[in-house]
Amino acid sequence: MNELVQVLLLTMMAGAAIPIGGALAMVERISPQWIEEEFRHSVIAFGGGVLISAVALVLVPDGVKPLSLGWIVAAFVAGAVVFWGLETLLARSKSSIAQLVAMLSDFIPEAIALGAAFAHGEKTGLLLAVLIALQNLPEGFNAYRELNATDDIGGKKLLLLLAACIPLGPLAGWVGYQYLSDYPRVVGFIMLFAASGILYLTFQDLAPQSKVENQRAPAIGAVLGFLLGVVGQALLAG
Repeated sequence: MNELVQVLLLTMMAGAAIPIGGALAMVERISPQWIEEEFRHSVIAFGGGVLISAVALVLVPDGVKPLSLGWIVAAFVAGAVVFWGLETLLARSKSSIAQLVAMLSDFIPEAIALGAAFAHGEKTGLLLAVLIALQNLPEGFNAYRELNATDDIGGKKLLLLLAACIPLGPLAGWVGYQYLSDYPRVVGFIMLFAASGILYLTFQDLAPQSKVENQRAPAIGAVLGFLLGVVGQALLAG
C-alpha cells in the first residue's frame, strides 16, 4: 500500500476515535452510581496514561534526535507557553468547547508528526497512530460529557460535531508527509512542542479530573494506559 494512503488511513482512524468516545459517553449508563463515577474517572485516567506513553515512548525519543539542546529547550518552553495561553483564553471566554479545542491542539501536531515520521519509519508512525487513537477515545468521551452538560446541543448533533474533527487528522498527516518529511528538525520541534503541551494538559486537566476520593481504580487506569504504550513499543522493537 502506498505510504501516503497509509498515513491518511491511520490519521483517519485516530480521528474517528473522537466520535467513538463520544458515542460511548452517550450510551454509558452504569449502576450503581458509584461504579459509574469510578468508571468515568478511570476512562479519563486511562487517557492520561496513554498521553504520557506517547510523550515518553515516541514524541520525546524521536523529537530530540535531530535537535540541539537549545532547540529542545525552545520547543518545550514554546509548547508550555502556547498551551497555557490557549487554556487561559478559553477560560476567560468561558467557552464550553474548551475540552474540544484542547484535544485538537495536541491531535493536530501529533498527526503532522505522524505523517512526517511515516516517511522515515513505518513502525514509529504506526505506533504513534495507535497511541493517538487510544488517547482520542477517552478525550472524545470527556469532551462529549462536558459539552453535553453545558450546551443545548442534542446528543446526535454533538456526535456530528465530534465527527467533524475526523478530516483534520488526514489533512494534518498529509501536510506532515508531503511537506515536512525532508525537514527532520522541524518535525522534531513539532514533536517536542506537542509533548510539552500534552504534559501541560495532562497535569492541568486530566490528572485532577481523574481523582476520586477514596477510590484507587483511576490510578490503575493511568498505569494501564501507559502499559499499553510500552507493550506496543516492545512488540515493534521485537
